Amino acid sequence: MVALLVSAAAPNTPREMTWINNVRAVLPDGVETGLSIGIAPGKIAKITTEPGAHGIDGAGHLLMPGFVDMHGDMIEREVEPRPHVRMPMELGLRDLDRRLSSSGVTTAYASVSFNPKSAYGHLRSHAHSMAMLRSLKAMRPTLGVDHRVHARFEVNDPDALGVGDTLIAEGTVDLGSLTDHTPGQGQYRDLERMAERHQSEGHSRDGAEAAIAERIREKQESAGDVLATLRRISQVCATAGIPLASHDDDTPEKVALMADLGAVISEFPVTLTAARAAHDMGLMTAMGAPNALRGESYSGNLSARDAHAAGVLDILAADYHPSAILPAVLHFARNSAGGLPRAVDLAAANPARALGFTDRGSLAIGQRADLILADDTGVGRVRATFAAGDVVFSDGVLA
Repeated sequence: MVALLVSAAAPNTPREMTWINNVRAVLPDGVETGLSIGIAPGKIAKITTEPGAHGIDGAGHLLMPGFVDMHGDMIEREVEPRPHVRMPMELGLRDLDRRLSSSGVTTAYASVSFNPKSAYGHLRSHAHSMAMLRSLKAMRPTLGVDHRVHARFEVNDPDALGVGDTLIAEGTVDLGSLTDHTPGQGQYRDLERMAERHQSEGHSRDGAEAAIAERIREKQESAGDVLATLRRISQVCATAGIPLASHDDDTPEKVALMADLGAVISEFPVTLTAARAAHDMGLMTAMGAPNALRGESYSGNLSARDAHAAGVLDILAADYHPSAILPAVLHFARNSAGGLPRAVDLAAANPARALGFTDRGSLAIGQRADLILADDTGVGRVRATFAAGDVVFSDGVLA
């Protein structure tokens, strides 16, 4: 296998390459021990059994492609670590970059909502969300990870259309999704569980039920023509060539509607029936790595492990906890027939393909040198992360 992967006409001499030697490489069709990877310039130029001179010693660790995360909810908490305590945007975004790189994420879609009437409305006002995304785009050249923008449009907020038009026209958005966080719908379809969560946060039962009823009323009042909003957002995304995802699909009928609108990803389906429908209609199904690691959804919805066992899980996303990706990948590697190559695909090759990338997601000649050096004992540990060949994180193991 290795002989077929060696570049016969690498464009650089070995001395011009960066070498990572002595690794267990997770290749598209298997794991090979004792390989060396040559990087020049910023791409994988050589894969061989011969170690490169003056290279980094991989010490027998796993080497896998960097994770491509299509949905990460962390940006808001990095900018505002406590309610109404805002840090400078530059500091928050640097902290986000560091958190992602230490988790092995090399391409990250910051998932930001335009939902001022949500429980986190002060963070998700149109003005604040636009400012975060514009700052992220402006800082991209100074950050280690390849940062992208995932704009989440609430279908019950027609005012978000103008925000979306503006951001898409200026090239700030890379992925759009259609969401509905009305209690009783999608992720929050179980009103009883939602009331219990409110109680666990210190509210009385009556207070919890009143708060939920008020949210439903506000959503209904502001919704307007939801189908018109859906069509408008999907048209704008299609015209700009931006992939579209649906969110919290709960029925085959909703999946069919989203597919008709042009969605290519069903993220976080809440029932196995919906996930199967998405799979049958050709949508790629994404679920959270924390769900996969824990074996259950925190909101009582579909388990990512059940979706995987049913053959309808395509993508693992960070959701709210990027360090869960590697442990989730290792869980599936140890507990499914596809082993490491297919488990790694969930966090690398599959999301890359769904998002339209052809230059990343696998260890192959010519691909971007987005790489993770990892220890795979226990829950795993990212030892070093490379983005386009540059070390963007190391825990000190590199020699």
